[in-house]
Amino acid sequence: MALEGKPGFITMYAITCCKCEKWRTIPTKEEFEVIRENYPAKPWFCSKKRDCSCEHPEDIQYDTSRIWAIDRPNIPKPPPKTERLLIMRNDLSKMDAYYVLPNGKRAKSKPDIDRFLKENPEYAATLPLSSFNFSTPKIVKETVSDSAKWVMAKSEREERCMQLDAKEVPSSSSK
Repeated sequence: MALEGKPGFITMYAITCCKCEKWRTIPTKEEFEVIRENYPAKPWFCSKKRDCSCEHPEDIQYDTSRIWAIDRPNIPKPPPKTERLLIMRNDLSKMDAYYVLPNGKRAKSKPDIDRFLKENPEYAATLPLSSFNFSTPKIVKETVSDSAKWVMAKSEREERCMQLDAKEVPSSSSK
């Protein structure tokens, strides 16, 4: 999968064909999760993508124009009413995996899931602990350029400035 766009968040999913080894973009996160869950038991080929074959040019070039992260196979699709988030750390060294639970809170580990299930037993049947996987993709270091690090640092500085500005704005009730 490739990372592109908003700093720290995945905005593009891609996979290589098991026959021609060309990179193909996957249109949705949900479709990517199904492929990842079944890979390598069900290899992926260009012919599985609509109007695509191994004779077509690559959808995307593997290069340093974006940061790439290689995901692990066999990670189960997130259970119903949850979402798996992968967020890159500001230093671009690695990613962290979280699950957004039905109550809107983020879980960072299996103990967090276990605690949620104890507090909300009505979800125990539909959210088995075994369906959560906190493995993270491996950042391809050679695709993390100095300019990407600069963009992340700039984004972090701008975010801090916005937070400071928000604190300084007087409320309408203080007039």
